[in-house]
Amino acid sequence: MNSPSVIVIGAGIGGIAAAAHLARRGLAVTVVEKNAEPGGRCGRFTRAGHCFDSGPTLLIMPDVYAAEFAALGAALRDRLDLRRVDPTYQLVFDDGSRLALTSDLKAMQAQLDAIEPGSFAGFLRYLDEGHRHYHLAMERLVNRDFRAASDFFSLGNLPLLFQLKPLARHYRHMSAFFDEPRLKAAFTFQDVYMGLSPFEAPATFSMMPYTELAHGVWYPAGGLYRVVEALMDLARQAGVDFVFNAAVERIDVVGERARGVTLAGGQRLEAEAVVANADLPYVYQDLLPADGRAEQLARKRFSCSVISFFWGVAKAYPQLGPHTLFLADDYRGNFESITRNLPLTDNPSLYLHAPARLDPAMAPPGQDTLIAIVPVGHLTDSGEQDWRVIRDQARQAVFKRLALLGITDLEAHLKFEVDYTPLSWRKRYNLMKGATHGLCHNLTQLGYFRPGNRHPRYRNLYFVGASTHPGTGMPTALISARLAAARLLEETPGR
Repeated sequence: MNSPSVIVIGAGIGGIAAAAHLARRGLAVTVVEKNAEPGGRCGRFTRAGHCFDSGPTLLIMPDVYAAEFAALGAALRDRLDLRRVDPTYQLVFDDGSRLALTSDLKAMQAQLDAIEPGSFAGFLRYLDEGHRHYHLAMERLVNRDFRAASDFFSLGNLPLLFQLKPLARHYRHMSAFFDEPRLKAAFTFQDVYMGLSPFEAPATFSMMPYTELAHGVWYPAGGLYRVVEALMDLARQAGVDFVFNAAVERIDVVGERARGVTLAGGQRLEAEAVVANADLPYVYQDLLPADGRAEQLARKRFSCSVISFFWGVAKAYPQLGPHTLFLADDYRGNFESITRNLPLTDNPSLYLHAPARLDPAMAPPGQDTLIAIVPVGHLTDSGEQDWRVIRDQARQAVFKRLALLGITDLEAHLKFEVDYTPLSWRKRYNLMKGATHGLCHNLTQLGYFRPGNRHPRYRNLYFVGASTHPGTGMPTALISARLAAARLLEETPGR
């Protein structure tokens, strides 16, 4: 293999997109990936005619996807067959009551006022605030690269302290809009996407329920993995080379420069620059020389993890919508158990995805493909967690919750089951602590406070992905890729 100009470690969403950006600008780019297929946490597998997305199961912020695909020279709608999901979620509460989150304002008014009379007015005010937060945050924080403190701590950004409400706790702030705890939960559960509890997340994150309702929740025909396939097509068209089953043992550094990588088999690949899409704390701990920075990262706050169940079912359950979320009355206790790594509660909040409602090809005729996700704490340093026991508790919690919908025979109709625990996430993707969202997004790990996209010493080593700026999630990974690629191009001599 000829020595490439740039080596990208990891073929996750961010790695593929960064490679495509760089190749489109004329650099020779090789992506090395430890697994046999691309996608990282946005994975896929099939069994007995059932197709599963093993990571994200819904597409939000479609305007970001459209902009990032356009930056790669492609029209999103030409690459993906997107189908809008409305209602976005069916929320089910402990008393059996339900709330279908929908962009149909008349339907929302009837549902909300039935739960809390007069609450629709609060809902409209909440959406208005979410609109402001979304557009301000995207323009001033997410789509910007904070390379120096002065980029962030400026007079121009000072009003954001008041406009984005970063110092207000999200759940407590909900009292300005609703009195009913079920409604407060219905419009804050999205904070778990950031790896946070709504009881500690900044009120800024009202932007998430806003974008889901205003811009829509979408599903690509064929599943979320189609996003990976579309990006792979763009990268290969740009000339990117991919090497799979190629685990990186270390990043080779000399002085203040990265010189390439050494693979697990001993093969050395030289490069003018390296882009790491592997989990950032893992990169510092396992791939770079010890210098104290890995320990600093390990002391930061990590996101939660999840236990995921993938079920091939010999029977269809049409009463299940595409996205069903069971929210526990003990909302605070649930999040405390997750964020403080406490034992799983007896009645955890959990999520169920039925992709065949959106694309019948995801399951054999007359059968069902189901994915159940139970948020849990990440791996602790003590290693005292018994994940077999916790997994079995989570499994029974799902069956118990399904009984609220009249489904009591699912276990009897299972053809097979695959499960991922935090141990699985760590093994498959080198995620430190098995934290599925990387570093969490508390106030001191946002914007300039989040690890930057270039190493402070090795000045041709760049980072993309969940634990660097701007943060976790598929759309933000695409932004991360564009920002890191632009910086590399700007700082590469002769470019």
